[in-house]
Amino acid sequence: MAVDPAALDPAVLLAGPRGRRLCLEWARTWSQNDDERLSSAIFYAAHNLDPGRGVSRVLFSVGTDGSDRDADHGSKPPAPGDVARLLADASLTEPGGPAVMSALAAAVGNARYWQPPDGEDVLAAAPEMRAALARVAHLLAGSPQASWWTTPAGGPARDAEQWSVEFAGTTVDGELVRNAAEILELSRVGRVEEEALAERDWPADPRASFSGPWWSKPPSALTRTTRALAGVGPAGLALVEDALGWEAATVHRIRPPRDTRVYEIDGPDAWAHLCRRYPVRVTAARRQVWYQTTGRIGLWVMPDWAGVAQDVDAVHLTVAGYLATAGRTIQVDGDVASVLAGWDPDQTYWLTDVDHDHSTDQVWHRGESEWARATDA
Repeated sequence: MAVDPAALDPAVLLAGPRGRRLCLEWARTWSQNDDERLSSAIFYAAHNLDPGRGVSRVLFSVGTDGSDRDADHGSKPPAPGDVARLLADASLTEPGGPAVMSALAAAVGNARYWQPPDGEDVLAAAPEMRAALARVAHLLAGSPQASWWTTPAGGPARDAEQWSVEFAGTTVDGELVRNAAEILELSRVGRVEEEALAERDWPADPRASFSGPWWSKPPSALTRTTRALAGVGPAGLALVEDALGWEAATVHRIRPPRDTRVYEIDGPDAWAHLCRRYPVRVTAARRQVWYQTTGRIGLWVMPDWAGVAQDVDAVHLTVAGYLATAGRTIQVDGDVASVLAGWDPDQTYWLTDVDHDHSTDQVWHRGESEWARATDA
């Protein structure tokens, strides 16, 4: 049987923290319906492994006298090995329906690059979990719902639809609208000033308790788009890092220029190439936050997006590229490394000006678990 060159390699889902979290989230979703023991074990093991246990993450139980009691002092919680054994013995079904998208959205929504990984991420990264999660990765990689995770911007055809998402309340009336070149140049100047300030005034110790900028994506003021998915709508509605609970959004199509040059970030090597060819130093400004998320001490860089714009019109992050790359240390050269942070999966950043087709405007609202297009009265 011929092998599809675009098929998703299950190993990709185990390579990075977001991919491992996806596998854990799908196992949790499945087990909530089919094996409550596994769901419960995941919950308590993750709680016990969370760096905020007892402080920002606390469990309480109700005693026989009706009083609240700190559940952290109860019976011994399950360890990663216990969860792995339950998962290995589970009769997993083929992934299907909305469960895959729900698990993917949870993996994306729980990403954080400014503090240590949460308990679920620690659990998913435990060596004891690898073989059990590999079962899940194999099932997910072969799922029809994952068939688009390796495809380039909009799909195989460059003229496929791309949709911009604007969440309610994120645009300020009278906000100055700039062209892409201005946005990129302002961002470049700001990055240089930010690094100079950090070198002068911020702590030099990566372990210091200090927060600063953590993202490495292009400027948010640029046009950003994702594809639309049948029955789901634009992927940019559901697949959002650090979301703020938006319940409404307006979406519309954009019209890319002809012969658009799109750089595809399909994995760690593609990100490392960008950082190697267009490096900008960010060690002083990100040494604390990226130490928190990776545990690494060393030199840090990210791409100079104004420089990238000299050679391409847009940069697209595939879902597979996101799952394998985001949130981990990506070696660039020698003692220089980078972190892909703050970039949603399937999102394309346009480094040039594009036409917005507002005749295609649609209003979407978030329900209990998914987004739906508003119907005309």
